[in-house]
Amino acid sequence: MKRSLEKRLENGTVIVGEGYLFELERRGYLQAGSFVPEVALKNPEALKQTYRDYMKAGSDVVLAFTYNAHREKMRIIGKEDLLEPLNRSAIQLAKEVALEHPEEEALVAGNISNTNIFDPEDSESKEKVREIFREMVGWCKEEGVDYIQGETFYYHEEALIALEEIQRQGLPAVITLGLMGENILRDGYTVEESCKILSEEGALVVGMNCFRGPDSMHPYLEKIRKEVDGYVGGVPLPYRTTEEHPTFFNLPDGGCSCHLPMETTFPTALDPLYHNRYELADWARKAHNIGINYIGLCCGASPAMLRSVAEAIGQETINSEYSPNMEKHFLFGKDRTLKDHNTSYRTKA
Repeated sequence: MKRSLEKRLENGTVIVGEGYLFELERRGYLQAGSFVPEVALKNPEALKQTYRDYMKAGSDVVLAFTYNAHREKMRIIGKEDLLEPLNRSAIQLAKEVALEHPEEEALVAGNISNTNIFDPEDSESKEKVREIFREMVGWCKEEGVDYIQGETFYYHEEALIALEEIQRQGLPAVITLGLMGENILRDGYTVEESCKILSEEGALVVGMNCFRGPDSMHPYLEKIRKEVDGYVGGVPLPYRTTEEHPTFFNLPDGGCSCHLPMETTFPTALDPLYHNRYELADWARKAHNIGINYIGLCCGASPAMLRSVAEAIGQETINSEYSPNMEKHFLFGKDRTLKDHNTSYRTKA
């Protein structure tokens, strides 16, 4: 039988593959800016292949791609009529791919996220947010997900509303926060305070995702780990954020010589600012060593990056057979049959 998320966490670290938003934009199936996952309806095979690529790279979870697929976002683009079909399709496709795992059926997670309309001073906005979450979680329940990941919340109270609506349907909850450049949640909570409360209120996993790369997220994961008794998740971006520029929204590229349409590298000119897979693997080992239980990568991550993260904590993935091995490379290999006139040239190539 397929083990639950809780059972897998009891047995070890769970790897979660995210990053569909940027990956599908790179592949040409999603518009940067609006970032709405219409791909679930317009190009379902492309979405299935993306799910599959991340699962084969080590993800224990197929996270249904419904990030931004909420009523407010669909209203903005004038396509509220697609809201329910999009949500149900994304989950159904995830379930199909999860069954393909050759060893143990992957978990399927529903997904809800920040609404961008929450206002701590506006009770009407709070009720609207609750209604948005309630209908999405309801579809998740009807489609039979294993748990729900609520993510990228930069208000503590919005995250708490998400948790309440997930619990209302009797589903396990993973709740992760997105920390903006102020280094504190917008309603005044520190991330460790918020995570402690969310964990005590019944979230199975609490932690952080998105906005920050490993270097500017990890210090906060350490604080959360010290405050939270339960499971903690860390799902950073693969970009080289810094203390001076802690998020990818205003991350500069000093080498850029062209005009950027947005005057920022976000979201379509971040390419030179990636961590390489070995740096991400180093972070994964560090996170694992301090007791982070739910580890992955968020926007911008490729399957190859995720595979390096999974392998760094001792897991062999379905596609580990394709992990780098330079033994036979004509310049850098060590195989005795390689030609000396090539291998001797390696430092000059």
